[in-house]
Amino acid sequence: MLGSKVLKGEMELSDIVDFKNVTTAGMESSPVAEALAGLRAHEARYFMNKYKHEFTVVPAGESEKTLDYVNRILKEERDIEFAAKPLETSCFQVGNIKFAYVFYEDGLAVNVMYTLDNTKEAGCWI
Repeated sequence: MLGSKVLKGEMELSDIVDFKNVTTAGMESSPVAEALAGLRAHEARYFMNKYKHEFTVVPAGESEKTLDYVNRILKEERDIEFAAKPLETSCFQVGNIKFAYVFYEDGLAVNVMYTLDNTKEAGCWI
Protein backbone atom coordinates (compact mmCIF):
# COMPACT_ATOMS: atom_id res chain seq x y z
CA MET A 1 0.00 0.00 0.00
CA LEU A 2 1.42 3.41 -0.92
CA GLY A 3 1.13 6.09 1.72
CA SER A 4 2.79 9.34 2.59
CA LYS A 5 4.31 10.92 5.63
CA VAL A 6 5.45 14.44 6.46
CA LEU A 7 8.98 15.03 7.75
CA LYS A 8 9.78 18.57 8.86
CA GLY A 9 7.32 20.09 6.42
CA GLU A 10 8.49 18.08 3.42
CA MET A 11 6.36 15.42 1.77
CA GLU A 12 8.12 12.10 1.33
CA LEU A 13 6.51 9.16 -0.43
CA SER A 14 6.76 5.97 1.53
CA ASP A 15 5.25 2.51 1.56
CA ILE A 16 3.14 1.51 4.55
CA VAL A 17 4.13 -2.04 5.47
CA ASP A 18 1.09 -4.34 5.58
CA PHE A 19 1.87 -6.97 8.21
CA LYS A 20 -1.27 -8.99 7.47
CA ASN A 21 -0.59 -9.44 3.74
CA VAL A 22 3.19 -9.74 3.54
CA THR A 23 4.75 -8.92 0.17
CA THR A 24 8.32 -8.82 -1.07
CA ALA A 25 7.75 -5.46 -2.77
CA GLY A 26 10.98 -3.47 -2.67
CA MET A 27 13.00 -6.55 -1.79
CA GLU A 28 12.75 -8.54 -5.01
CA SER A 29 16.50 -8.40 -5.68
CA SER A 30 17.30 -10.12 -2.39
CA PRO A 31 18.01 -13.87 -2.45
CA VAL A 32 16.18 -14.02 0.89
CA ALA A 33 13.33 -11.67 -0.09
CA GLU A 34 10.58 -13.69 1.62
CA ALA A 35 12.42 -13.92 4.94
CA LEU A 36 13.38 -10.24 4.81
CA ALA A 37 9.79 -9.26 3.99
CA GLY A 38 8.65 -11.36 6.95
CA LEU A 39 11.07 -9.54 9.24
CA ARG A 40 9.87 -6.18 7.94
CA ALA A 41 6.24 -7.24 8.53
CA HIS A 42 7.11 -8.38 12.06
CA GLU A 43 8.53 -4.93 12.83
CA ALA A 44 5.40 -3.31 11.37
CA ARG A 45 3.15 -5.47 13.56
CA TYR A 46 5.24 -4.67 16.65
CA PHE A 47 5.02 -0.91 16.13
CA MET A 48 1.30 -1.05 15.40
CA ASN A 49 0.54 -3.18 18.47
CA LYS A 50 2.82 -1.35 20.88
CA TYR A 51 2.64 2.26 19.65
CA LYS A 52 -0.25 2.39 17.12
CA HIS A 53 2.37 3.59 14.62
CA GLU A 54 2.24 2.68 10.91
CA PHE A 55 5.67 1.36 9.92
CA THR A 56 6.69 2.88 6.59
CA VAL A 57 9.69 2.25 4.36
CA VAL A 58 11.45 4.29 1.69
CA PRO A 59 13.68 2.92 -1.09
CA ALA A 60 17.32 3.29 -0.04
CA GLY A 61 18.06 5.35 -3.14
CA GLU A 62 15.64 7.99 -1.88
CA SER A 63 16.75 8.05 1.75
CA GLU A 64 20.37 9.19 1.82
CA LYS A 65 19.85 11.10 5.07
CA THR A 66 18.71 7.97 6.95
CA LEU A 67 21.53 5.88 5.46
CA ASP A 68 24.10 8.51 6.45
CA TYR A 69 22.66 8.65 9.98
CA VAL A 70 22.79 4.87 10.50
CA ASN A 71 26.21 4.49 8.85
CA ARG A 72 27.66 7.29 10.99
CA ILE A 73 26.39 5.75 14.23
CA LEU A 74 27.60 2.28 13.29
CA LYS A 75 31.05 3.60 12.37
CA GLU A 76 31.52 6.03 15.28
CA GLU A 77 29.99 3.97 18.07
CA ARG A 78 30.57 0.36 17.00
CA ASP A 79 33.37 0.64 14.40
CA ILE A 80 31.19 -1.29 11.93
CA GLU A 81 30.91 -0.72 8.18
CA PHE A 82 28.84 -2.84 5.80
CA ALA A 83 29.51 -3.64 2.17
CA ALA A 84 25.93 -4.92 1.79
CA LYS A 85 23.55 -3.10 -0.56
CA PRO A 86 20.74 -1.27 1.29
CA LEU A 87 17.25 -1.81 -0.15
CA GLU A 88 14.93 0.16 2.14
CA THR A 89 15.03 2.41 5.17
CA SER A 90 12.65 3.64 7.80
CA CYS A 91 13.19 6.57 10.14
CA PHE A 92 10.60 7.89 12.59
CA GLN A 93 9.97 9.09 16.11
CA VAL A 94 7.56 7.54 18.61
CA GLY A 95 7.27 9.47 21.85
CA ASN A 96 10.79 10.48 22.82
CA ILE A 97 12.49 7.67 20.88
CA LYS A 98 14.00 8.05 17.40
CA PHE A 99 14.10 4.81 15.40
CA ALA A 100 16.01 4.13 12.18
CA TYR A 101 16.02 0.88 10.20
CA VAL A 102 17.98 -0.27 7.16
CA PHE A 103 17.06 -3.47 5.33
CA TYR A 104 19.89 -4.88 3.17
CA GLU A 105 19.82 -7.07 0.07
CA ASP A 106 21.78 -9.91 1.73
CA GLY A 107 19.14 -10.26 4.47
CA LEU A 108 20.77 -8.05 7.08
CA ALA A 109 18.56 -5.61 8.97
CA VAL A 110 19.90 -2.89 11.27
CA ASN A 111 17.90 -0.97 13.87
CA VAL A 112 19.27 2.11 15.63
CA MET A 113 17.26 3.75 18.40
CA TYR A 114 17.96 6.66 20.71
CA THR A 115 15.92 8.48 23.31
CA LEU A 116 15.81 12.16 22.50
CA ASP A 117 15.97 13.30 26.12
CA ASN A 118 18.98 11.08 26.96
CA THR A 119 17.16 9.41 29.88
CA LYS A 120 17.69 5.85 28.67
CA GLU A 121 20.37 3.81 26.99
CA ALA A 122 20.87 4.06 23.26
CA GLY A 123 20.79 0.95 21.16
CA CYS A 124 21.95 -0.55 17.94
CA TRP A 125 20.72 -3.97 16.85
CA ILE A 126 22.01 -5.97 13.94
